[in-house]
Amino acid sequence: MDDLSYEHLKQRIAELEQQIQFYQNFIKKIPFPFVFTDYKTGMKLEKSCGKSTPIIKPIPASPAKEAEFQWDIDFYRDIPFEKVEKFLTPILDLVPHHIVFVDGNGIITLCNLQAANDTGVDRDAIIGKHIRELLQLPDELIVTLQSIEKKEPIYNQEVLDRFYGIINTRIIYHDDGSIKRVISVFQSLNMMKENEKLAVAGRIAAGIAHEIRNPLTTVRGYLQFLKSDLPDRIISLIDRLLIPELDRANSIITDFLSIAKPADIKMEKIKINKFIREDVGMLLQSEALLNNVNVYFDLDDQLDRCEINGDKNQLLQVFLNLFRNAVEAKIKKTMNVTISSKRSNNMVQIQFCDDGPGIPPSVIDHIFDPFFSTKETGTGLGLSLSRKIIELHKGTIKVQSDDKGTCFLIELPIGEKKLSV
Repeated sequence: MDDLSYEHLKQRIAELEQQIQFYQNFIKKIPFPFVFTDYKTGMKLEKSCGKSTPIIKPIPASPAKEAEFQWDIDFYRDIPFEKVEKFLTPILDLVPHHIVFVDGNGIITLCNLQAANDTGVDRDAIIGKHIRELLQLPDELIVTLQSIEKKEPIYNQEVLDRFYGIINTRIIYHDDGSIKRVISVFQSLNMMKENEKLAVAGRIAAGIAHEIRNPLTTVRGYLQFLKSDLPDRIISLIDRLLIPELDRANSIITDFLSIAKPADIKMEKIKINKFIREDVGMLLQSEALLNNVNVYFDLDDQLDRCEINGDKNQLLQVFLNLFRNAVEAKIKKTMNVTISSKRSNNMVQIQFCDDGPGIPPSVIDHIFDPFFSTKETGTGLGLSLSRKIIELHKGTIKVQSDDKGTCFLIELPIGEKKLSV
């Protein structure tokens, strides 16, 4: 063998040794046990749980059989849990309950969209923060922290703070017995409570409609009939006070029935930005001039071609109710109202914000309750009716408020198709 061939052989051997070392290092880094069987070469490679170095075993060769690869992955042990959480997040975002993962110190590592939306936080920003910043509660009232302290899961515990519902926790441990994660699942019962309220309201409304509306109509008719035989001062009293009050009572009954019983929705395709800019804008224009209110629009261009399925008249009623509530709370000479829109995945988010005095924290949780009002002449039905309309459109309406103003956030699903240009 000449020197050139010898040097070439040495170089080739060195390359093969380097490749073998590379494959060995790669196999050591694979975090889960596996078995690779190559029938053509008659060899089997096995890596056991907890072992970094695999074992090679000879087997009877069978060139006709295909190679096999089998693995046994323990997601809690063999894969970094951060990767598991990243995989689970878009799935858990579809769950209509609060799901939060924290580590042994109470630091949030996963928070699904339902939990973030209901607590009014930015989901991405809350990751890495303590769970008290999400719930805005003292540590002693946070059930998840109790589970960490006692190292015990919690089963179907009722929560009676500002979040009303049932909570369950489960614990995942490290090999050394320390806590890797506490998984909290909270099922809100507020919707069930609201449905019970509406069921009671429906029964009351049926009685009101029968027992009060018919007599009111009779009284109003007789007042109209008798006016011609009465003195002018009595006629004036009837026209200016009695009949308007009867009409007001009848209007309250109508609104209450609208809340308690499902309304007929006449769905049509609505270009959302055009609807806000033209329909809502035109509706509020005269009201704004009369009440010294400036109305501004901040609409997302991405929604120009997007449409929702909705009943224009009922949606207009929602915006009119929100506007009138803002005006009635106005304490400054001039008020500014901003209506904005943006797209979030397959949802339209519409914000209706004013710069009024805000809603006191003591009452903000009750503003959607039927007949709840802080105004002397208010019926307390406007916001209840608005929420009912939004829910019938398969959407949600929420409120945030401080001393700088109030914002109502409406979310509605985008239709499946986009309009062509």
